[in-house]
Amino acid sequence: MAKPIIAEPPVKAKPSVDMDLLAALHPELMNDSFVYVHCHFNNQWQDMLIRIWRTTFLVDRHSASKAELIHAENITYAPLWTLIPDRLPYTFLLIFTSLPKSCRVFDLMEQIAEPGGFHVANIARNETDVYHVDLV
Repeated sequence: MAKPIIAEPPVKAKPSVDMDLLAALHPELMNDSFVYVHCHFNNQWQDMLIRIWRTTFLVDRHSASKAELIHAENITYAPLWTLIPDRLPYTFLLIFTSLPKSCRVFDLMEQIAEPGGFHVANIARNETDVYHVDLV
């Protein structure tokens, strides 16, 4: 079995958004609204590896419409792995396209063809579209 590719996380106290980088990656989205999800992972293990798949969405519970992941800070995209410090909490930021105005409750879903995808159900929508979720 091949060893996972590991990318060390950048040293940051808190994730931030590099708007110039975001504009370079997706200039057509700069006039649109975004949904910011700060993910907090309470790491209780040694040598813990995490990553995010590009098939991660915010799913409206009522209409099933999806907001797409457009940028991630402080976590690597699969197939790379992020090694998180032993037994220390870890935080990363996910930025999604906007949700429908009618959305009141949504799920964070990492849709992958293997076990272990992130899933946070029933996130109540707020006016700022900035959220903090705990990942287990």
